[in-house]
Amino acid sequence: MKLSRQIFLAFFIVLLLSVIDSMTNYLLSVRVRENIEFLNRSEAIIRNSTRLHKGIIEMQSGFRGYLLTNDSTFLSIYDQGHKNITPMFVSQKELISGNSAQAKLLDSVYQLHRQWITYADSLVDARQDLSVSESSRAIYNRLFEKKLKKKIGKTLNDSITKLFARFDRTEYRLRNQRSERLLQSIRTTHTISVVFLSSTFVIGVLSMVYIVRLISRRINKMVALAENISMGNFTTVHDTARDELTSLTTSLNLMSEKLKKNIEDLEKQNKELNRFAYVVSHDLKAPVRGIHNVIQWIEEDLGHELSPELRKYLSIIPQRTKRMEDLINGLLDYARTREKTQPEQVDTYALVKQIAGELIPRTFRFELHEMPELFTERIKLEQVFSNLISNSVKYTKRPDGHIVITSRRIGDFYEFSVKDNGIGIAPEYHEKIFEIFQTLRERDESESTGIGLAITKKIIDDKHGSIKVNSQLGEGAEFIFTWPV
Repeated sequence: MKLSRQIFLAFFIVLLLSVIDSMTNYLLSVRVRENIEFLNRSEAIIRNSTRLHKGIIEMQSGFRGYLLTNDSTFLSIYDQGHKNITPMFVSQKELISGNSAQAKLLDSVYQLHRQWITYADSLVDARQDLSVSESSRAIYNRLFEKKLKKKIGKTLNDSITKLFARFDRTEYRLRNQRSERLLQSIRTTHTISVVFLSSTFVIGVLSMVYIVRLISRRINKMVALAENISMGNFTTVHDTARDELTSLTTSLNLMSEKLKKNIEDLEKQNKELNRFAYVVSHDLKAPVRGIHNVIQWIEEDLGHELSPELRKYLSIIPQRTKRMEDLINGLLDYARTREKTQPEQVDTYALVKQIAGELIPRTFRFELHEMPELFTERIKLEQVFSNLISNSVKYTKRPDGHIVITSRRIGDFYEFSVKDNGIGIAPEYHEKIFEIFQTLRERDESESTGIGLAITKKIIDDKHGSIKVNSQLGEGAEFIFTWPV
């Protein structure tokens, strides 16, 4: 399966879990909201029930107070109940809509209350007409004997109280049930949220770890392949995944195989070029030596017949042939810089001290500071120091010659300095001197071929180092180069 599909599948699973979690939480939140709304409505029902019952009791108290004292103040409380109780029943009826059991209880309370109103109104009317005539007093006495003394009103009031108590108990029971449902809904919501969140997290992390490990493992193989290629080890990577990274692996494998073939071809060509260079150098040296020998024979056989001017011309020829031979040897040395040698542990201090002992005259003052130990190609490093020290000796034509060699570490490189107090180099020649066959000496001077610094720079470039010169004409020169640790 392609990586894009795997990533999409992992993302889809995580997204699906998130959607399911959101939908579940939404449905549970709806239930929670319904339970909360029911509890709020139940609280209003209980509050309204208490207020309704209290209104009925106050109305009954006003009724009894008026009968006992004939005080119209009590009658105003009774009349106020007439106005308020019925709207309160209507309001309560709206609140309990949908609950038939509670509605029946409320209807029963209302019927009993209406019966009590009929009973109370007859007594109140009779009480108000008590002073009008004897017949009114007789009616009141008859009602008093038949209803009030027989506790008809009390019986109705007690029934109303019991129904209110039953109504409230039922509402409280429903309220407790809904409270438990609400708590259970909240607990369920929390549990489901934790489960889905944990599942989403676990699946997301596992998917991420799986994909990252899959990609990292394969990328690490490609990085290892690239590193092998950079070190000249042209291996390949076996990849059967057939996804987006497979094409990259295939490209790296093809590049490795092509580079291997190209390197093999180049090595073969280099060997042929080296053989050609040796053959050509041998063939070139033969006529040069022949010319030199012919000049010697002429001087030996005809020396007494040669004019001073001719002797002067003949003396120039050996100088030129010697320079030609030096150039041929320099070209061979330059060609050899491509040859690889096995790295080894090198004590740089001992190496430089040995080279200095062979090249620096005893009349020179030589300073060699602390030097590092390196695991590198000894011959290449020896060539660099030999060329630079030899160059300093050549261009320091003074009896108090002074050469100083130092080193310091800079990151993954060591920086070496070879400093002298020779004739110096003008700034305009600082880059030119590293080009092959470029020299500040006269062409006739046999000891300067213009190849030494070119060889030095080529070796350092192959090591991915750098070389530069700090110098002014007449103030000596300092060659600074870097060499990998």
